[in-house]
Amino acid sequence: MCRDREETKVSVASEHSAAQDSTSKIEDSVRRILEFIGEDPNREGLQGTPARVVRSWNQLFCGYNQNPDGILRLEAQFSDHQKYDQMVVLKGIEFFSSCEHHMMPFFGRVHIGYLPKEKVIGVSKLARLVEVFTRRLQIQERLTQQIAEALFTGLQPLGVGVVIEAQHLCMMARGVEKRESVMVTSAMLGNFLEDKVKSEFLGLIGG
Repeated sequence: MCRDREETKVSVASEHSAAQDSTSKIEDSVRRILEFIGEDPNREGLQGTPARVVRSWNQLFCGYNQNPDGILRLEAQFSDHQKYDQMVVLKGIEFFSSCEHHMMPFFGRVHIGYLPKEKVIGVSKLARLVEVFTRRLQIQERLTQQIAEALFTGLQPLGVGVVIEAQHLCMMARGVEKRESVMVTSAMLGNFLEDKVKSEFLGLIGG
């Protein structure tokens, strides 16, 4: 038993050391990036920047460490005793993500709707589901589909609709520099493919 505990301590210490080594390498890479753009990473204002960048990435890309199945687990679902058979919509979910092409931010709002079959889900879980997929390198088209498919598979409703409206900094600050443009994507599954249901959803979200 004591030997098992010692082995566990060694294993934890080894993992911690490996994590520190990995973080140090990433910080060195950030320093080289600063040099590449013409900066001096040793000047006072930038000395702590590599460490700050790594810490910010831990939050910006935390979606890689989250599982949508955990958010939509059965314990988070509620039996629909009242037999509610109308559309459930959560609109205007704010999000920030990062474009995988230029690693620049894009941001906006997500609108989610579903028609319950036997269960409904806590409203906060819909917002958390959005976070799982937005906190990764993304393209808006895939992001929209991933949210819809995860909810459709995890909750098994009659249908799901997702609409995302977003502005992309890679288009606003570089390239064509169109600052007022908004990209809109949608994903409809199940009976949301029916014109009547789709129209009701779009009407409820104001689109």
